[in-house]
Amino acid sequence: MANILTSHWNELLTGLGWTLLSSILALFFSLIIGSLFAIMQVTESKSARVIARIYVEVFRNIPLLVITSFFYLVIPMYIVKVNGFTAGTIGLTIYTSAFIAETVRSGIQSVDSGQMEGARANGLTFWQAMRYVVLPQAFRLVIPPLGNQFVNLVKNSSVLAFVAGFDLMYQANNIASTTFDTINSYMVVGVIYLFITMPISYYMRHLEKRLA
Repeated sequence: MANILTSHWNELLTGLGWTLLSSILALFFSLIIGSLFAIMQVTESKSARVIARIYVEVFRNIPLLVITSFFYLVIPMYIVKVNGFTAGTIGLTIYTSAFIAETVRSGIQSVDSGQMEGARANGLTFWQAMRYVVLPQAFRLVIPPLGNQFVNLVKNSSVLAFVAGFDLMYQANNIASTTFDTINSYMVVGVIYLFITMPISYYMRHLEKRLA
């Protein structure tokens, strides 16, 4: 492992950079998109609920690799050329947002309905009440499952390797193919993933205790 780490440090560092960038972008946009579809699922508009439900059910039940491959192989054929990193990040965003939507929806529905009614009675619109009153309480309730989704997102970023996204897994494949040291190549990358995901897990636990 030490030989792989020292001999291929530049490649691993490059892969780490692309993995972190993809994870951060996907986390940011999936949280926004997921929260939006979560709100749509609890609105009074039937059409909005149906659209949100279809989105969540479709993308929760399609494998991440299929979604990513669609953007990497199909979209360039008919619409616009997309590189591996972009396709992987888009696929990761869409896939994760569907799970976040369900998580946030459960948090919203766990908040006492009187909170929304009281906010509306004081003159706030539905969206204002959701933004200032309901969502802050909902996010506090769903910190543990959201933390799990964030950790899964980082691990799922390895899908970029299948579309030449230059991430850690992509670099591991290249190193293994050139050195023929498959075991140590993947062990090194596995350890790097641990160093990324474990701090996230511990921080989410700390945040959960702090806000309890």
